[in-house]
Amino acid sequence: MSNKAFTGGVRPGGLTTSTEIRILLCYLLKSVGVPLTRSEIESALLGEELVNYFELSDALDKLCALGHLKFENHTYQITPSGSDLADTLSGELPRSVREAAVNAVLTAQQYKRKLAQHKAKVTQTEDGWRTSCTIEDLGEPVFSCELYLPDELTANAVKEKFIRDGDRIFRCMLGLLTGNKQLLGDLSDKGSKDSAE
Repeated sequence: MSNKAFTGGVRPGGLTTSTEIRILLCYLLKSVGVPLTRSEIESALLGEELVNYFELSDALDKLCALGHLKFENHTYQITPSGSDLADTLSGELPRSVREAAVNAVLTAQQYKRKLAQHKAKVTQTEDGWRTSCTIEDLGEPVFSCELYLPDELTANAVKEKFIRDGDRIFRCMLGLLTGNKQLLGDLSDKGSKDSAE
Protein backbone atom coordinates (compact mmCIF):
# COMPACT_ATOMS: atom_id res chain seq x y z
CA MET A 1 0.00 0.00 0.00
CA SER A 2 1.14 3.52 -0.71
CA ASN A 3 -0.10 7.09 -0.65
CA LYS A 4 0.18 7.97 3.05
CA ALA A 5 -3.01 9.66 4.22
CA PHE A 6 -3.64 12.39 6.76
CA THR A 7 -4.40 10.66 10.04
CA GLY A 8 -5.85 13.51 12.15
CA GLY A 9 -9.01 12.22 13.83
CA VAL A 10 -8.23 8.58 13.01
CA ARG A 11 -8.06 6.12 15.91
CA PRO A 12 -5.26 3.58 16.19
CA GLY A 13 -6.07 0.74 13.82
CA GLY A 14 -7.86 3.08 11.40
CA LEU A 15 -6.80 3.47 7.79
CA THR A 16 -3.59 5.32 7.04
CA THR A 17 -3.29 5.21 3.24
CA SER A 18 -5.41 6.71 0.48
CA THR A 19 -5.52 3.33 -1.27
CA GLU A 20 -6.96 1.61 1.82
CA ILE A 21 -9.65 4.27 2.11
CA ARG A 22 -10.71 3.82 -1.53
CA ILE A 23 -10.85 0.03 -1.08
CA LEU A 24 -12.93 0.46 2.08
CA LEU A 25 -15.43 2.71 0.30
CA CYS A 26 -15.92 0.16 -2.48
CA TYR A 27 -16.21 -2.65 0.06
CA LEU A 28 -18.71 -0.67 2.12
CA LEU A 29 -21.00 0.17 -0.79
CA LYS A 30 -20.87 -3.38 -2.10
CA SER A 31 -21.53 -4.92 1.32
CA VAL A 32 -24.44 -2.66 2.24
CA GLY A 33 -26.00 -3.24 -1.18
CA VAL A 34 -27.83 0.09 -1.40
CA PRO A 35 -26.74 3.56 -2.51
CA LEU A 36 -25.55 5.79 0.34
CA THR A 37 -25.60 9.54 0.77
CA ARG A 38 -22.42 11.39 1.58
CA SER A 39 -23.71 12.13 5.08
CA GLU A 40 -24.39 8.42 5.71
CA ILE A 41 -20.85 7.53 4.64
CA GLU A 42 -19.31 10.36 6.65
CA SER A 43 -21.39 9.55 9.72
CA ALA A 44 -20.32 5.91 9.66
CA LEU A 45 -16.63 6.26 8.87
CA LEU A 46 -15.89 9.46 10.76
CA GLY A 47 -18.04 8.42 13.70
CA GLU A 48 -15.96 5.26 14.08
CA GLU A 49 -12.77 7.32 13.51
CA LEU A 50 -11.71 4.97 10.71
CA VAL A 51 -10.64 7.68 8.25
CA ASN A 52 -9.77 11.36 8.05
CA TYR A 53 -12.47 13.72 6.68
CA PHE A 54 -10.25 15.23 3.96
CA GLU A 55 -8.99 11.83 2.83
CA LEU A 56 -12.57 10.54 2.69
CA SER A 57 -13.66 13.45 0.50
CA ASP A 58 -10.68 12.97 -1.79
CA ALA A 59 -11.28 9.21 -2.05
CA LEU A 60 -14.95 9.66 -3.02
CA ASP A 61 -13.97 12.14 -5.75
CA LYS A 62 -11.22 9.87 -7.10
CA LEU A 63 -13.41 6.77 -7.11
CA CYS A 64 -16.05 8.63 -9.12
CA ALA A 65 -13.41 9.97 -11.53
CA LEU A 66 -12.03 6.44 -12.02
CA GLY A 67 -15.52 5.03 -12.62
CA HIS A 68 -15.55 2.77 -9.54
CA LEU A 69 -18.42 4.77 -8.01
CA LYS A 70 -21.09 6.95 -9.54
CA PHE A 71 -22.89 9.83 -7.91
CA GLU A 72 -26.58 10.05 -8.86
CA ASN A 73 -29.65 11.39 -7.05
CA HIS A 74 -27.47 12.62 -4.16
CA THR A 75 -26.17 9.10 -3.47
CA TYR A 76 -23.03 7.12 -4.20
CA GLN A 77 -23.50 3.80 -5.98
CA ILE A 78 -20.94 1.14 -6.75
CA THR A 79 -20.21 0.26 -10.38
CA PRO A 80 -19.15 -3.17 -11.70
CA SER A 81 -15.47 -2.09 -11.67
CA GLY A 82 -15.83 -0.90 -8.06
CA SER A 83 -17.43 -4.19 -7.14
CA ASP A 84 -14.52 -6.07 -8.73
CA LEU A 85 -12.08 -3.86 -6.82
CA ALA A 86 -13.86 -4.68 -3.53
CA ASP A 87 -13.81 -8.41 -4.30
CA THR A 88 -10.14 -8.40 -5.25
CA LEU A 89 -8.64 -6.13 -2.61
CA SER A 90 -10.90 -6.10 0.46
CA GLY A 91 -8.64 -8.73 2.07
CA GLU A 92 -5.95 -6.02 2.26
CA LEU A 93 -8.01 -4.25 4.95
CA PRO A 94 -8.18 -5.34 8.58
CA ARG A 95 -11.33 -7.35 9.23
CA SER A 96 -12.13 -5.18 12.26
CA VAL A 97 -12.18 -2.06 10.06
CA ARG A 98 -14.43 -3.69 7.44
CA GLU A 99 -16.88 -4.89 10.10
CA ALA A 100 -16.90 -1.58 11.99
CA ALA A 101 -17.65 0.36 8.80
CA VAL A 102 -20.53 -1.87 7.70
CA ASN A 103 -22.01 -2.05 11.22
CA ALA A 104 -21.85 1.74 11.57
CA VAL A 105 -23.75 2.25 8.30
CA LEU A 106 -26.38 -0.36 9.18
CA THR A 107 -26.85 1.18 12.63
CA ALA A 108 -27.26 4.65 11.11
CA GLN A 109 -29.81 3.34 8.59
CA GLN A 110 -31.75 1.56 11.33
CA TYR A 111 -31.79 4.75 13.42
CA LYS A 112 -33.07 6.71 10.40
CA ARG A 113 -35.95 4.22 9.93
CA LYS A 114 -36.81 4.39 13.61
CA LEU A 115 -36.68 8.19 13.52
CA ALA A 116 -39.42 8.12 10.87
CA GLN A 117 -41.63 5.94 13.10
CA HIS A 118 -40.65 6.90 16.66
CA LYS A 119 -41.28 10.61 17.10
CA ALA A 120 -39.98 12.47 20.14
CA LYS A 121 -40.01 16.19 20.86
CA VAL A 122 -38.51 18.16 23.75
CA THR A 123 -40.09 21.42 24.90
CA GLN A 124 -39.42 23.69 27.85
CA THR A 125 -42.19 24.21 30.43
CA GLU A 126 -42.50 26.70 33.28
CA ASP A 127 -40.84 24.39 35.78
CA GLY A 128 -38.83 21.91 33.70
CA TRP A 129 -38.85 20.07 30.40
CA ARG A 130 -41.37 17.86 28.62
CA THR A 131 -40.55 14.99 26.26
CA SER A 132 -43.50 14.01 24.07
CA CYS A 133 -43.13 10.54 22.52
CA THR A 134 -45.26 9.00 19.76
CA ILE A 135 -45.09 5.85 17.65
CA GLU A 136 -46.78 6.07 14.27
CA ASP A 137 -47.88 3.35 11.89
CA LEU A 138 -49.25 4.19 8.45
CA GLY A 139 -49.27 7.86 9.45
CA GLU A 140 -51.48 7.31 12.49
CA PRO A 141 -50.34 7.43 16.13
CA VAL A 142 -50.60 4.04 17.87
CA PHE A 143 -48.85 5.01 21.10
CA SER A 144 -48.02 8.28 22.83
CA CYS A 145 -46.80 9.47 26.20
CA GLU A 146 -45.43 12.62 27.79
CA LEU A 147 -42.78 12.76 30.46
CA TYR A 148 -41.98 15.82 32.56
CA LEU A 149 -38.30 16.01 33.44
CA PRO A 150 -36.20 18.33 35.58
CA ASP A 151 -33.56 19.34 33.01
CA GLU A 152 -32.87 19.55 29.30
CA LEU A 153 -30.07 16.98 29.36
CA THR A 154 -32.36 14.29 30.81
CA ALA A 155 -35.19 15.27 28.46
CA ASN A 156 -32.92 14.86 25.43
CA ALA A 157 -31.55 11.55 26.74
CA VAL A 158 -35.13 10.26 27.04
CA LYS A 159 -35.84 11.48 23.49
CA GLU A 160 -32.84 9.60 22.04
CA LYS A 161 -33.65 6.44 24.01
CA PHE A 162 -37.26 6.51 22.81
CA ILE A 163 -36.18 6.90 19.18
CA ARG A 164 -33.84 3.91 19.52
CA ASP A 165 -36.05 1.68 21.67
CA GLY A 166 -39.61 2.96 21.25
CA ASP A 167 -40.83 -0.42 20.00
CA ARG A 168 -39.54 -2.14 23.17
CA ILE A 169 -41.11 0.55 25.37
CA PHE A 170 -44.43 0.09 23.54
CA ARG A 171 -44.28 -3.70 23.98
CA CYS A 172 -43.58 -3.26 27.69
CA MET A 173 -46.52 -0.89 28.17
CA LEU A 174 -48.80 -3.16 26.14
CA GLY A 175 -47.70 -6.17 28.19
CA LEU A 176 -48.32 -4.35 31.47
CA LEU A 177 -51.72 -3.02 30.42
CA THR A 178 -52.99 -6.30 28.96
CA GLY A 179 -51.30 -8.65 31.40
CA ASN A 180 -49.54 -10.39 28.50
CA LYS A 181 -46.56 -12.01 30.24
CA GLN A 182 -45.10 -13.13 26.90
CA LEU A 183 -44.49 -9.50 25.90
CA LEU A 184 -42.92 -8.75 29.26
CA GLY A 185 -40.87 -11.98 29.20
CA ASP A 186 -39.46 -11.20 25.75
CA LEU A 187 -38.57 -7.71 26.87
CA SER A 188 -36.82 -8.75 30.07
CA ASP A 189 -34.87 -11.46 28.19
CA LYS A 190 -33.66 -8.87 25.66
CA GLY A 191 -32.89 -6.37 28.42
CA SER A 192 -30.79 -8.98 30.26
CA LYS A 193 -28.84 -9.72 27.09
CA ASP A 194 -28.29 -6.01 26.41
CA SER A 195 -26.98 -5.35 29.91
CA ALA A 196 -24.67 -8.38 29.72
CA GLU A 197 -23.04 -7.12 26.51
